[in-house]
Amino acid sequence: MDESPPQEPRSLRERKKRQTRQRISDIATLLFRERGFDKVTVAEVAAAAGVSTMTVFNYFPRKEDLFLDRIPEAAALFAGAVRDRAPGEPPLAALRRLTLRLLDERHPLGGVGETLPPFWRIVAASPALRARAREGLDEVETALAAALTEAASADPGVPAADPVLLAALTIAAYRTVVTASLRRLSAGDPVEEVAEDHRARLGSAFDALERMTG
Repeated sequence: MDESPPQEPRSLRERKKRQTRQRISDIATLLFRERGFDKVTVAEVAAAAGVSTMTVFNYFPRKEDLFLDRIPEAAALFAGAVRDRAPGEPPLAALRRLTLRLLDERHPLGGVGETLPPFWRIVAASPALRARAREGLDEVETALAAALTEAASADPGVPAADPVLLAALTIAAYRTVVTASLRRLSAGDPVEEVAEDHRARLGSAFDALERMTG
């Protein structure tokens, strides 16, 4: 007779893993904000979270990923917007809708929010974080290019723009809009005013992308 303990449902196991990952990231972020990214070790994060250093690295391959922990989510969101778009919806329309939703939800990836300037000041102060942030943009761009390539192959109605170029232009445009909003927030401009300008800039950016792709 098999006396091994019953297996947890996959959904429960996955939920526990997500909760553990989030707890480690939250504690790391708190420590980094208090003391600076370069002055906190992974071992200290592990001790504060009550896990082993190996456990931390199981969830976050690099120390920088403890702070920039939304890179995989960003890649999944941008690629998913293309893959999961409504039938007949152009990819750029789906991406426009995604970015507006992130803005409306004040999502951390949306580019507008009171907590964002302090977060990005920490990134700016660390060469390692700045390098990882650039890599993260490349990862999002690569994921989006793959989704756009699939869309062009599967749907003859999708404009025949170079998917790699379109992904690069889309991410560059979005980064430009977000950077402008972060500068205004850092200068003390009201969040709602910045959000309105952000919305208008997004509209202009996607209008330009749509004109370029015909």
